[in-house]
Amino acid sequence: MIPHDSRLARELGRKLQDFVVVLFLPTFFAFTGLRTELHLVRGGEQWGLCLTITLVACLGKFGGTALAARLNGFDWRPSVALGALMNTRGLMELIVLNVGLDQGVISSTLFSMMVVMAVATTVAAGP
Repeated sequence: MIPHDSRLARELGRKLQDFVVVLFLPTFFAFTGLRTELHLVRGGEQWGLCLTITLVACLGKFGGTALAARLNGFDWRPSVALGALMNTRGLMELIVLNVGLDQGVISSTLFSMMVVMAVATTVAAGP
């Protein structure tokens, strides 16, 4: 109803962004953390699967983005930088995981493994 490029839309967006980032985003992360049941991931086989999921996710996001950038004419350095940055995108993963858990598409154990993967790939961006 509000024109996208109007002053009102920009001001409203700026004010709402502060509210969402300060209130809703931390609440969502806390909600996801409370739903994560790490005690369900038991034994070497399941932790190995968790590690495999994390490695495949890293290779898929990093490699896919770097390769796509390279195929589109970027040099290797910016391609690898894009791959590293894409690897940090965990928020959308968490949203999809929560929906999947709510709909019964994934189990609580798989949800926990995938949350570990999302956190690990996001933390890996620090180094």
